[in-house]
Amino acid sequence: MASSDNPEVLERGVKDKEDEKDEQKGGFLDKVKDFIQDIGEKIEETIGFGKPTADVTEIHLPHINLEKADIVVDILVTNPNPIPIPLIDINYSIESDGRKLVSGLIPDAGTIHAHGSETVKIPLCLIYDDIKATYDDIKPGSIIPYKIKVDLIVDVPVFGRITIPLEKTGEIPIPYKPDVDIDKIHFEKFSFEETVANLHVKLENKNDFDMKLNDLDYELWLCGVSIGGAELTQSAKIEKNGISYIDIPITFRPKDCGSALWDMIRGKGTGYTMKGNIHVETPFGVMKLPIIKEGGTTTLKKKKEDGGDDDDDEE
Repeated sequence: MASSDNPEVLERGVKDKEDEKDEQKGGFLDKVKDFIQDIGEKIEETIGFGKPTADVTEIHLPHINLEKADIVVDILVTNPNPIPIPLIDINYSIESDGRKLVSGLIPDAGTIHAHGSETVKIPLCLIYDDIKATYDDIKPGSIIPYKIKVDLIVDVPVFGRITIPLEKTGEIPIPYKPDVDIDKIHFEKFSFEETVANLHVKLENKNDFDMKLNDLDYELWLCGVSIGGAELTQSAKIEKNGISYIDIPITFRPKDCGSALWDMIRGKGTGYTMKGNIHVETPFGVMKLPIIKEGGTTTLKKKKEDGGDDDDDEE
């Protein structure tokens, strides 16, 4: 019976030794890991490696018209490390109410200098036709919310590749061209050779935002004859979804109008076409919007004080 017990004693002894070796091995590995981590932390503290930080500081709309909006996102990136770090990729997207409007990737976006901060500019572009083709409920003249998402991917020693996610929200307009009409023409000085007059122009703002009219460039045709254009002598505020009237001085030669001159003299309707652009300030920046009116009809009148039958107080 004693001889049959020996294998059991031997078997238990081998197992105990194996467990002891595993414990020693595990303890050794843990010590190695702790040592490496401790050395890494000391190297990091000594050399000064750290994770970079970033923040969206500003969003510009340098150019916006009826076709597109150019957007520039300024991101301030701070590198606390003693060596430059590469900005590997920039992923970006713009969405509105959870719907993606545009997205893209900027590879090899540059290098951030050691112990420094730099502003990285990310140019984006919204093409309105693409947006309206995809989301037909987004109407011209409206203002839509947006969320810009940016992922900066950098490569930092000790840490490796790091992704820095950023977000910024705001609003952006979908501009709509204003309606223009020449309500009437007051002439100050009338002769066949030269007539000095004022165009009484009606501008209707069909946008959900106010506009301040600063300037306009245009060409005007009366009775099919181009009489050129003139400079705006006054600014005007056009409230959102509102109407404003402005006076524009012009000088032209009625004799160039041919047979239509007699209709003008009799006070009958005078055909006109007006094409050009208005330059306005908006809450979203400066815009240049087209004005087009073809096949319009207006009247040429004297003021009451000059013997005419027109009254400026009609409006």
